[in-house]
Amino acid sequence: MTVRRDFQEPARCRPDLVIGREELFAGAREQLASGGSVLLHGPAGIGKSTILRALAEEYGATARTVLRCSATESESHLPFLALADLLGLVLDEVASRLPAAQRTALESALTGRGESSLQRDGLALRLAVLSALRALAAHGPVLIVADDLQWLDPASAELLGFAARRLEGTPVQLLCAVRTEGQESQEYDRHLRACPPGTLAVRLGPLSRTQVAQLLDHRGHGGLSRSTVREIHRTSGGNPLFALELGRALADSPTPPRPGEPLPVPTSLRALVLSRLDMLSVEARRTLLVASAGARPTPALLHAAGRENAEAECAQAAELGLLATEPDAPAVRFAHPLISAALYAEAPAHERRAAHAALSTAASDPIERARHLALATTGTDPEVAARLAEAAALARDRGAPSVAAQLGLLAARHTPADGTPSQEERRLAAAEDAITAGEVDLARDIAREVLARATVPADRVRAWIIVIDTAGHTMAEVDAVFPQALADAGDDPRLLALVHYQLAWRALIVEGDFTEAREAAAHAAELAARGQDRRTELLALAFQAQTETLMGHPEAPRTIKRALKEPQDPRVACHHNGAGSARFRWLVMGDQLAEARATVTALLREVRRRGSVESEVHFLRGLAETELRAGHCGRALDLARDSLRLARDSGIGETASAMLTSLAEASGGDVDRALVLAREAVDHAEEDGDQMYLSRALGALGYAQLVAGDPAGTVRSLRRVRSLELGLGITDPARGRWQGDLAEALVRIGEPAEAQDVIDASREHALRLGRESVLAVLDRSEALVRAARGDLEAALAQLTSAQDRLGKLGYGLEEARAAFALARLCGRRTAAGTGGREGVAGAAPAFDEAARMFRRCRALPWLRQVEQSRTTPEPEPVPAAPDAPAALAVLAAMERQVAALVMEGATNREIAARLFISVKTVEATLTRVYRKLGIRSRVDIVRLAAGRRAT
Repeated sequence: MTVRRDFQEPARCRPDLVIGREELFAGAREQLASGGSVLLHGPAGIGKSTILRALAEEYGATARTVLRCSATESESHLPFLALADLLGLVLDEVASRLPAAQRTALESALTGRGESSLQRDGLALRLAVLSALRALAAHGPVLIVADDLQWLDPASAELLGFAARRLEGTPVQLLCAVRTEGQESQEYDRHLRACPPGTLAVRLGPLSRTQVAQLLDHRGHGGLSRSTVREIHRTSGGNPLFALELGRALADSPTPPRPGEPLPVPTSLRALVLSRLDMLSVEARRTLLVASAGARPTPALLHAAGRENAEAECAQAAELGLLATEPDAPAVRFAHPLISAALYAEAPAHERRAAHAALSTAASDPIERARHLALATTGTDPEVAARLAEAAALARDRGAPSVAAQLGLLAARHTPADGTPSQEERRLAAAEDAITAGEVDLARDIAREVLARATVPADRVRAWIIVIDTAGHTMAEVDAVFPQALADAGDDPRLLALVHYQLAWRALIVEGDFTEAREAAAHAAELAARGQDRRTELLALAFQAQTETLMGHPEAPRTIKRALKEPQDPRVACHHNGAGSARFRWLVMGDQLAEARATVTALLREVRRRGSVESEVHFLRGLAETELRAGHCGRALDLARDSLRLARDSGIGETASAMLTSLAEASGGDVDRALVLAREAVDHAEEDGDQMYLSRALGALGYAQLVAGDPAGTVRSLRRVRSLELGLGITDPARGRWQGDLAEALVRIGEPAEAQDVIDASREHALRLGRESVLAVLDRSEALVRAARGDLEAALAQLTSAQDRLGKLGYGLEEARAAFALARLCGRRTAAGTGGREGVAGAAPAFDEAARMFRRCRALPWLRQVEQSRTTPEPEPVPAAPDAPAALAVLAAMERQVAALVMEGATNREIAARLFISVKTVEATLTRVYRKLGIRSRVDIVRLAAGRRAT
């Protein structure tokens, strides 16, 4: 496959050059920085020349001399051409330093002014090239940049290889690129043998779908739908050049491809991949067209489609490199997906329809038969539409919602204007399948198209719900939709139930009001029951149960039972917003980890079977959270990363997955990565106006800061969480489990009074709700408060008890943290008795036990803290610098901060902004300040400040 020069990347360096190549690029940079050489290899269009130029631009500046050559296939027969490119411009500089025979041979080869050949002047030429490079290197480093080594003329390749093998110890580096085909190709071996010893061979492979999306976005094609990007990735095989050409063609095309049809392949790429097509016989070409139209073509399928000589014709195509040869594989596989797409695009429309018509009877799978029938049929046809709708239902049942969406759109296209079900109903069903598959942009486009034409209220409300659903956590952006949806719903309880269910979500996500969300969900459930819409009733009850659980509402268990009551809807039972999910959340918050794990594992298995991407992302997070609670940090990290990868690939649940992955990274992976992910989650939640996930993201950030050794940062983040949850009406401390981390961080910065205040307030709710693990963690934190106040013996006893209870409850990581705190206090107690570092040594058994527990959890960041604490005594907490009058000493830290700002003349709103809390929280804090100080107003606080200044 020959890549034309006009397709190659421009020489300038851009920020997208290393998309998907970060590790490879870093390895190549490290090799060059250490004085070594690099050989890049991979198939045509994979980006070798682009990476080569980026590396050359970066490291060319460090070399005194840069020699370049870039060969082409059309010039590969000209002897010494590449050598002339490399040394032609420096010949005058080195000629005088070469022996006469070498100089004569080299000048003859480079200038063509005499007869020169490897046969006649072989040794002299070889030595001349070696001597020339050594002469250049004597004055400074030399970098040789050679692209497309496969097209080097044989004479130049031989001379360059001879010199390269003998340049060890000389500051001459090679940066080369060569084309190789196939994943296991060893074609670069002979080129590697011609490079200096120790040359690093770097293979560039295909990009992932996410990386292709990034590349397209960088080149101005970011508006393409995810389903289109997925098809570009499949058709291009992850080849960046092919992907960009396909993206460019789609951007230039006035109409996108219809459902079920392949992407349009630009003429440039057709010529690139089909140059050998003219060498095929007419019949072989027809056979390949049928193969390109089929989803999984085999010789048997081609025979059934009327291609009698399929084996011989496929063998002919394989010899020309159009088909891959796999003797043990029954499938007919094209050497590259683009060959199939280009072959199909090249064929006339009537030949394509004929191929699909043949496959519509030959295919054994009913879904495939229906698809081919649709693509072989023009115009509307109720029978074809019905068969496509049946195939869509079958695909849905098989767990292939993306296929179901495509078939549903085909069914709508073939449905007559007066058909039943209508075109709009079938389009809406396809949109709902697209949501299940994670293709939210496709679903949104379909819904907007329906709204532009539909007049039936049920169709319009259903379309509005799809628009709202596809907004996800950016629901504030579709606020204008709700009044229109309510107007279309009229007084129909079924339609009103759908809208009020979404209003419940809006209350939670946009307003951050759990009470309003609960009431809206209860109203939706009542409307759905009246309209006999069991599915919406179950979803509304499950949402109400989730909300009550997070609020710590006493009705939560009863609502969960109502949501689990028969009859059930199979689609809701395993839905991420269904009763099963609500029950899982209740189990996790109620310390029933084993049952929670079994529940979420079963849910995950079922949604994977159904192909529900959004639910899969959600339940992957749920399972990761369960494993993290149980102290299985390695397993949790793997699951969280899977969830984040799938979330980013589908564009669903990215904020939540980043938050959960941050927690997993801080517990068992990379703390710096945890901080990056947590801040990303915070930024996204703030951009989306999502108060619920903002508090969760800040909780993850605070935990990562604690593990990173930044207690002050933890306090800043978790104070905001405390304020947000107070405003949201969340009272169950098991929801975010940040209270112990905040108390511990407060102790570390010398604020034990505020830490005790956090503990007391949280313990009240934990006792009311029976949250045993939360109570144990609060006891662990309270032990640190006691130690900070000098009561070490009571602290040690409380820590020992907390550790034992956490172990019995199955909270492995929290148990290990209690053991670690115990070891630190043991070290401090021993140090106090010995007056020095001997205290840490005396606590060695306790540190060993903590290390064993963290190692069992695979909690590597915590394990590193243990190792550091073995050699560093536990510091005494540093009290905060007093900046308030003595009368304010009775206040908690937050109260003192608010009072101090009042002394400065700040308004309640200004105080809220500076402390990242709500105005309501400021008002409540001031009420406590007045009570503790025995005063009545802000004026009295100012008087206290004046008294301090007077003294």
